[in-house]
Amino acid sequence: MWQAEHIRDRLSALHPGCTVSILGMTTRGDQILDVTLSKIGGKGLFVKELELALEAGQADLAVHSMKDVPMELPPGFELAVIGEREDPRDAFVSNRYERLSDLPPGGVVGTSSLRREAQLRARYPHLTVKPLRGNVGTRLKKLDEGQFDAILLAAAGLKRLDLGDRIKSLLSVEDSIPAAGQGALGIEIRSDNAEVAAMLGALNHPETAACVRAERQVSRVLGGSCQVPLGAHAVLQDGRLVLNGFVANPDGSDFIHDVATGDASDPEAVGQALADKLLALGARAILDALP
Repeated sequence: MWQAEHIRDRLSALHPGCTVSILGMTTRGDQILDVTLSKIGGKGLFVKELELALEAGQADLAVHSMKDVPMELPPGFELAVIGEREDPRDAFVSNRYERLSDLPPGGVVGTSSLRREAQLRARYPHLTVKPLRGNVGTRLKKLDEGQFDAILLAAAGLKRLDLGDRIKSLLSVEDSIPAAGQGALGIEIRSDNAEVAAMLGALNHPETAACVRAERQVSRVLGGSCQVPLGAHAVLQDGRLVLNGFVANPDGSDFIHDVATGDASDPEAVGQALADKLLALGARAILDALP
């Protein structure tokens, strides 16, 4: 809802004569909270109901967290905007410890993400990782009730909700490679809605879009979803993309990581190059072994 209100306010400022209203919806991803996303269908659970509203003409646009957007959109839909990225890092939240390295053997860490879990298990095999679902408030409540020693959340979500004070430390993008698109907002529209596309144009952030497009290409090639422990994060350096990514088993074994660089004008090519490197290092065997 914060994201929808943020885009509404941006559009209202850009187009003062236009009325922007919010159609609040609850997706299956919001409703099913007792099972990990990897077991109930993954990222598309946060998008499908919104696409149905677009298709029916109930809504003109849908605002998504880019990390929740499936790699392939259904025919007739497109991403009109990828907005400027917030902090892409993962946040360490705890009431007892300052950083992950402070947790003792057996310390319980909560996360809903196979990507975070795989990296946790690879770097901190002495910790206990348990699933954690629900919205941000629900997750923080479970931490405060003592069900976990620490939890990992996207820093962007906490900051957007004015909960940045709950962050004890931030994991570097090298130590915890983010999900493709993490921290960025995307706006989805019907492909035939040229009028809305034109109104949204000023919200697009070309630098973020290039980075996210490269990240998403890695995930697209490797079948990235909530069922695949995969991360990809790109930055722009002197007009070139530097793309960092990994694939691993959920238990953190067979952790395959590499980096690709290339021209920012062709981000998909950079993503393809990294995906090819990971496949050459053995990613296919990992992917084929996943349930």
